[in-house]
Amino acid sequence: MSSSPPLLPRQPLSRGRVLEAAIRVADRGGVEAITMRRVAQELGVEAMSLYHHVPNKDAILDGVVDMVFAAIELPGAECDDWRDAIRARASSARVVLSQHSWALGLMDSRRNPGTATLRHHDAVLGVLREAGFTLPMAAHAVSLIDSYIGGFVLQEANLPVTTPDDVEEVAGSILKHLPADEYPYLTEMIVDHALRPGYDHTSEFGYGLALILDALEARRRQSPDTAT
Repeated sequence: MSSSPPLLPRQPLSRGRVLEAAIRVADRGGVEAITMRRVAQELGVEAMSLYHHVPNKDAILDGVVDMVFAAIELPGAECDDWRDAIRARASSARVVLSQHSWALGLMDSRRNPGTATLRHHDAVLGVLREAGFTLPMAAHAVSLIDSYIGGFVLQEANLPVTTPDDVEEVAGSILKHLPADEYPYLTEMIVDHALRPGYDHTSEFGYGLALILDALEARRRQSPDTAT
């Protein structure tokens, strides 16, 4: 008779494991689902065990925000064009935040930013300042770019489509019940744009980002007196 395989020892609890579990909980149920009890259940331990690694729920929220920032690619200072550095960072932020869209409302609300959060913001500002942005313009740029990323992620998360096939199905269904004579421009948009072969709604992110970066570059080239 064959013996059962030996049980693997349980991985010891740590702050990192607690935060990873909290992120999994939030990915399934949103930030409101993060409680000491639910995180403990995710780890298969008693809630009291968590207090050896995090003092309270606020510490967990601070920690998960920092882990989300840590997952976003830092803009590379070695890029010749600041727009390339910020574009890469924005694309990475979109991917990470699409996976953890619950973090959007949390990232700007915490009062105790962690090391990864501070490093991230400093790197973004560094790229802009080294590119010649005035301090006010750097603040404007960060606000504008991050508002665009966050808004796009929220919009994408709520769209009833995720693939080109979904676009065809949803747009086709709308078109079927749409009186073309009453809504000529909307009909045109669906027929001649959304339903054209090769249309990919996700490409809108890059197009909008390019407009923002080009506009900021044009403003940066103005004299410091007018670039505020």
